[in-house]
Amino acid sequence: MSIHKSYFSKNDTIISNSYTNTGKNPIVELFFGNVDNVISPTGFSRFIFDLDITDLEEKISNGEISTGCSYNLTHKLKMTNTSFFDKELLNDTWSNGRRRATSFDLVLYRIPKTSGDTGDPQTWDEGVGYDYYAGNAMGSSNSVSVKNAVETDKSFSDRPVNWYQRSTVDNWSYNGIYDNTNQTTGNTGINYSALTIVDIQHFEDGNEDIYFDMTDEINDILTGSTTGVTGWGVSFVPKVENISGMTENYSVGFFSRHTQTFYEPFLETTYNDLIQDDRHTFYEQRENKLYLYSFRYGNPQRLDNTPIVNILDSNGSVVPGFENLPTCEIQRGIYEVIVSGLTASTVPCLFYDNWSSLSIDGVTITPVENQFVVYPLSELYQIGMEDNEPKYYGFNFSGIKQDEKILNTDIRKVNVSLKKAYTANQVLTHVDAYYRIYVREGMTEVQVQDWTPINRTATGYYFIFDTRDKIPNEYFIDMKVVSDREVNTYKRELQFQIVNKK
Repeated sequence: MSIHKSYFSKNDTIISNSYTNTGKNPIVELFFGNVDNVISPTGFSRFIFDLDITDLEEKISNGEISTGCSYNLTHKLKMTNTSFFDKELLNDTWSNGRRRATSFDLVLYRIPKTSGDTGDPQTWDEGVGYDYYAGNAMGSSNSVSVKNAVETDKSFSDRPVNWYQRSTVDNWSYNGIYDNTNQTTGNTGINYSALTIVDIQHFEDGNEDIYFDMTDEINDILTGSTTGVTGWGVSFVPKVENISGMTENYSVGFFSRHTQTFYEPFLETTYNDLIQDDRHTFYEQRENKLYLYSFRYGNPQRLDNTPIVNILDSNGSVVPGFENLPTCEIQRGIYEVIVSGLTASTVPCLFYDNWSSLSIDGVTITPVENQFVVYPLSELYQIGMEDNEPKYYGFNFSGIKQDEKILNTDIRKVNVSLKKAYTANQVLTHVDAYYRIYVREGMTEVQVQDWTPINRTATGYYFIFDTRDKIPNEYFIDMKVVSDREVNTYKRELQFQIVNKK
């Protein structure tokens, strides 16, 4: 399993019935209600953003992210709550007098075209504003009619995008993008009920992070099923926005793309490219996986088409039922075949996997034949009067050096050697091993990649670390091994820094 992160290309928080622009603000503040004791907008706000998925599309196109074995990409939108780190902030007020919201739902929706699902896409600009309002000079109306009063306030802007305008010359087809009362008719606007709702998330305490599932939405864009998307919006559900008669104002905050912290929002794409090569641990009567590795000058090389596999016995004859087995590309230039239920009259027994229909750039390649040994199924299990002793492990890494400074343009193949602890050369070939990547903020470990199985090939273990979608910081890698009902975690086995290329 691997991940890819796509970041926002632009974002803004628009405020009901206001020309205020907050495109450069490091905080996304969604609010509803009313505050009498401070000068601030009344009503509610909505957050809009767009994603840059250019790198994701390029990786899929060139095979770095392969969808050959199954179209298994999942996409989660992640935004960090500004209240997450301090529980004492719950049920408290912000410095501007707004109370922190609890017990609410946020909805993620696609920015509609000018006529809902039809018409022209509504493109928009981020803007250069920072403040939500400009002090007493704005008055409670916060309207464009008093904009001359704040010409010297460079942190305030009423330039698009805002509640009414998406660019200098274009307005939204409906103010605020859609009508939350569902009372528009004909071509006068877009109702909430006409929006494409991507996901809804409930917030019980109000300090939870955003974790929207965008899998179907992004996959449809990647395959071309959905076109003309100019971004998405996040809002309180209409029942919350339409609450009237409130004497207080409630809000929730998230870090925006302009944050100076590590918590920049992103789309996390997860895809299954795990290699679990059973060539040296092939057991009869069960599902086993074999792989063909294609390289040119040390770099993975894609074949013109996926090959086919025949399983041959020790005499070189095709085993009945194991001919023309289908394959798929699990990683760029690496092809997988699943062999299920193979057995023999006597085991261990030698077999061959013959890969044919090979060609590269139109050049036909001679079929490749590898060998493997089928072991009796009984050797897979340890049954007897003694309990297994828990095992402890040591790790050697190559591909990233301890405390190395790595440019954020690098892709590293990290080879992992697993050895039995306190031994010099007892390398282990079949271990349930995992790795985890994180950064540290004080005493807090901020997860970058959750526990992920390590690729197991016929010659060793490895994982790929792509720095191009990682924020410059100091990174740490933990290892985890599962054996004899124990889960042993080995902290900070590897640490390094990612630095910007000037």
